Amino acid sequence: MLDVEVIQEPATAVAALGPLRGKLLAELRQPASAAGLASVLGLPRQKVNYHLRALEAHGLVTVAEQRTWGGLTERLLVATAQSYVVSPGALGPIAADPAHSSDRLSASYLIALAARAVREVGDLFRRATEAKKRLATVSMDTTIRFRTARERASFSRELAAAVTELAARYHDDSAPGGRPHRLIVLAHPQPHNPSIEDPS
Repeated sequence: MLDVEVIQEPATAVAALGPLRGKLLAELRQPASAAGLASVLGLPRQKVNYHLRALEAHGLVTVAEQRTWGGLTERLLVATAQSYVVSPGALGPIAADPAHSSDRLSASYLIALAARAVREVGDLFRRATEAKKRLATVSMDTTIRFRTARERASFSRELAAAVTELAARYHDDSAPGGRPHRLIVLAHPQPHNPSIEDPS
């Protein structure tokens, strides 16, 4: 089971997005049968089976084990991942694209960058998984509480200068066998709760 799976296909995204199917996928982090799920969720087994078949058809659940009881076969299903992300690529031509934003300091540009990262890394991760290889990545995540807006601006300038200096030092267009890597640095106010109270 993957930690996270990026859903690339529109039909698969549609199959996963229903509230009941989300509950089924959450329950299927551990193998379970249709009868067991029906009991846990308080639903008719026939209804659970219908949704499980749809999830299985789109590769979101798979058979973990089959048990035979008195001539009947019970299938235990399991989700293919602990969690899922829908790639913006599933939206086709209306997907967010940083090339469509002229304001590089806007929230819409940041969202488009993040969307591109999900799309690109999701595709690379899928291919690396299929090839049974590890995808080399670097991730950093921290929180900085700025005392003032002036200090936030100073930090941004110093960070940009440091990244520019490092990129100039390590970038080599002519290196044989070299491979370009995309670097994204972003910052945004940390939400106090699921709804952002203070957008400043």
